[in-house]
Amino acid sequence: MTARVLVVDDLEPNVKLLEAKLRAEYFDVLGAYSGEEAIKLAVAEQPDIILLDVMMPGMDGFETCRRLKEAPETMHIPVVMVTALDQQADRVSGLEAGADDFLTKPVEDLALFARVRSLTRLKMMTDELRARHATGQGLGVVDNIDVETNGSESRLLIIDDNEDQSERLKKSLGTDQLVSIELDPEVALNRARSGDFDMIVVNMSLEAMDPLRLCSSIRSFEETRLTPILAVVRQGDTRKLVRALDIGVNDYISRPVDKNELTARVSTQLRRMRYVDQLRSSFQASLEMAVTDQLTGLYNRRYLASHLSAMFDRAYWTERPLSVMIIDIDHFKKINDTHGHDAGDKVIKEFAESISRSLRGIDLACRYGGEEFLVAMPDTDMAFASVVAERLRAEIESTKFIVNSGRDEISVTVSIGIGSTENGPNEDAPQKLIKRADEALYEAKNGGRNRVIKSAA
Repeated sequence: MTARVLVVDDLEPNVKLLEAKLRAEYFDVLGAYSGEEAIKLAVAEQPDIILLDVMMPGMDGFETCRRLKEAPETMHIPVVMVTALDQQADRVSGLEAGADDFLTKPVEDLALFARVRSLTRLKMMTDELRARHATGQGLGVVDNIDVETNGSESRLLIIDDNEDQSERLKKSLGTDQLVSIELDPEVALNRARSGDFDMIVVNMSLEAMDPLRLCSSIRSFEETRLTPILAVVRQGDTRKLVRALDIGVNDYISRPVDKNELTARVSTQLRRMRYVDQLRSSFQASLEMAVTDQLTGLYNRRYLASHLSAMFDRAYWTERPLSVMIIDIDHFKKINDTHGHDAGDKVIKEFAESISRSLRGIDLACRYGGEEFLVAMPDTDMAFASVVAERLRAEIESTKFIVNSGRDEISVTVSIGIGSTENGPNEDAPQKLIKRADEALYEAKNGGRNRVIKSAA
């Protein structure tokens, strides 16, 4: 896997050394020699990962990292601090500033490359979601991302067959999280697969099961494919760490575990998880808004165009009838003119709810036009569709629509036309089916309204 790496260090030899090593592994490398330059390059070039020195004149690495993580344009870019500082307090400060990792020089090349590849994969997973979210924002259908916890507790699962170690780890996590411990890895896999946990912590010194295989299994399940995994590794166990990162472990912490570092790493992973979850939710919301009518919540004509074709094909191959009814609210313009458009919208919304209550789960209902609705009913012949239509017509006729804050009461009727494939010619098509239902509706309108008419074969 290749990636674009921004190397930041005030000493040119350090930049050139890292650049040479990374280019030998086929990474594309950019160089910056100050915090200010790094921020400008990050905004302009959008690298896949930033390797950042701490001790720089002017703006140091901690401040640079904070600014990168605060800016919407760069907050998603992983930052790894690579520095000669080796104190635990420095490591914690870097993680609290927003860094995804803090590596102390001299860094083993194998471990560095594995970390770069791991974080790059995680970033690439979010890039497509970010692009789709940006499109949704441009259309005005999704809001900004907010990754604050709002006081909600996160659920963590510790998998460790050493009870004493797991209890110490749980104590280090404090009371801000809801922490569960599982000593049996096989049971832990089933618990993890339930999807009830926001993060999974795995002891890489498990004896009851190969911890790498355990992490691989967690990653293979659909329910836990994106759940953050934090590995607890022995100091200096580079080989296992590299394998774990390649398998898909998100982050790691070395024993002996420092409470502050553990808290910082957990917070970073939970924050990223919330960010990705909100991106996915906003994408789903934008999809729903693209195919649903905003007023009624029913599908719109865009969705109907593609989905009705699939329903029609299924009816053809299974030789089961497909019926369509088109429903129009009678004299709707008069409702708008007399009671106002807000009242008209309320009638449409409540009428759509009546349609939804009258249908089965397999039926498709959509808003076809202003006051016109279409319902497609698979495995339904003309006779049964007529029964459903007549029941809906009678329900609407007997319903009083209360509008204008209870000041007005409106009686509404509907006309319904029905078309079906059951007696249609071999060259039938979805649009022909709709046309037959529409012609039946036209006949219902001309016949005095408030009635159901079936199309001729």
